[in-house]
Amino acid sequence: MAVYIGDIAEPVPCISQMGISKEVDKIFSENTKIHGVVVVNEEVPISLITRTNFYQKMGTLYGYNLYMGRSIELIANHEPLIVDYFQSITEVSRLAMERKEEDRYDYVIVTKEDKYIGIVSIQRLLMTLVEVQTEFASLLNPLTRLPGNHIIDDKLKEIINQKNFSILYFDLDHFKAYNDTYGFKKGDELLQATADLLKRTFEKSGVFLGHIGGDDFIGVLNHYDVLSICEPIMEDFDRSIVRFYHSTHLSQDFVITENRQGVKEKIALVSLSIAAVTNECQPFQTVEELVEYAAIVKKRCKKIKGSCCLINNEDQGDHDHGDGSSGLVYPGILV
Repeated sequence: MAVYIGDIAEPVPCISQMGISKEVDKIFSENTKIHGVVVVNEEVPISLITRTNFYQKMGTLYGYNLYMGRSIELIANHEPLIVDYFQSITEVSRLAMERKEEDRYDYVIVTKEDKYIGIVSIQRLLMTLVEVQTEFASLLNPLTRLPGNHIIDDKLKEIINQKNFSILYFDLDHFKAYNDTYGFKKGDELLQATADLLKRTFEKSGVFLGHIGGDDFIGVLNHYDVLSICEPIMEDFDRSIVRFYHSTHLSQDFVITENRQGVKEKIALVSLSIAAVTNECQPFQTVEELVEYAAIVKKRCKKIKGSCCLINNEDQGDHDHGDGSSGLVYPGILV
């Protein structure tokens, strides 16, 4: 699937800026399917002549005599849309539709290293955009519309060699008990509300957020300031979770449901565990190594009661919490 505008560029004839209109007429006559000719100066595109505008000029009362033997610069559009090969199809579509109405359906000129390589017609651009959006939509989680595993995998491969990064794994504790008690519809509403909360935070920061599946989400940061992201998320989650429970369950702080062995027991209300992994002190050579390490941090994090964040898996020595974990406590944060 094409991603860059250059992937769908196709050549059309070009002409030197020193050319005359007779040359353009000859090009259009010999190439009846093209709708424009690119004007270049030593391979650098500088303007565009469209078929419609060219023959409108020639068709006026004195147009033929005024223009046919004279410089093409007299009838060229000197402000065509010129884009780089590696600009995204989505971005170029936006730029094309922002043009003046009379220019909106002109060719988009594509360059590589500032030299002309071809054009993209608006028809082809919009058809490709639909294909790209359709394929992208198929890669999103159907419930939350967040990027799914395929896009997440690509993102992890992208950042593994990055100088600074932090990975945040979000997991809802006791979500199965909530589903069993309130039903799948309410469970989906809770997942959607969690996704919306994370979106609000991550959109402000301009960083990647994905939905692994079920009650698992992932965030990717290009820095180590995990606390500034995780603290408000946990606070917002703990405030919002109360609206998903009946008053009886809130007052007793648990629900009664069957555990995985089929035995009824008291299960705590849903909380949020955040397992954070950074490459600040420990480098990772592969995505597999990173994911395995994150699984260890996540397992340890989920043993801690209530919403919490555990950063990496390093013991700090003297801070034993009595639950198999150790670290420095910082309002719901363990480092």
